[in-house]
Amino acid sequence: MPIYNAPLLAIDAKETRRYAGLMKAENFDESKIEEACQDARLLASPKGIWEVYDYDCENQEVKAAPTCILKGVKIGAHLAGCEKVIALATTVGETIEETVTQRFEEGQYASSVLLDAAATAAVEQVADAMEKAIRPKAAAKGYGMRWRFSPGYGDWPIEQQPELIRLTGAANIGIQLSSSMMLIPRKSITAIIGLYKEDKSKPEAAVTHKKGCAACPKTDCPSRKV
Repeated sequence: MPIYNAPLLAIDAKETRRYAGLMKAENFDESKIEEACQDARLLASPKGIWEVYDYDCENQEVKAAPTCILKGVKIGAHLAGCEKVIALATTVGETIEETVTQRFEEGQYASSVLLDAAATAAVEQVADAMEKAIRPKAAAKGYGMRWRFSPGYGDWPIEQQPELIRLTGAANIGIQLSSSMMLIPRKSITAIIGLYKEDKSKPEAAVTHKKGCAACPKTDCPSRKV
């Protein structure tokens, strides 16, 4: 299972603002967001891991040992036509969330919220960077990539999170699960990416696969992308 280690050179301030629920906030001190991004960059310990498996899209079966049947209509539709899947996991470590908790307990509420938002932006950036690193490897073998899909999205039950921990080998980078199926460290991601054989006569761009906020029906979410 390949391990991904790459430093975070910067954290997206706009995404941090979004995760903090401040997209519609006017006259907010931008320097506080920049400070949170800088703190998060210094506190984060980004790591990632992934594995590639054959996939039976008719039965939604990941050909691992033992095999894994993916439950849910939306994950099945998302991976329709895929011959392989990549199971990936990433984290920015425990130190950053320990600092979030410490600041909150000390009454530094705004700082705590902004650092938490910056940590979320950071782990998403690490996952994005992993996808970017994997894409040319997949393309060299004739595969295109769908965007990553995580337990809890749509109707893919969070109860399948243990299977993602197993498939990704997430324990190798320090990711565990709580009894309520929450990832530990909290700022971690597990996901599956579908790999499909590229057919130039039937471009994937012609198929609609809504991503992220566009795929979520919760239109009143304060973190929703406009």
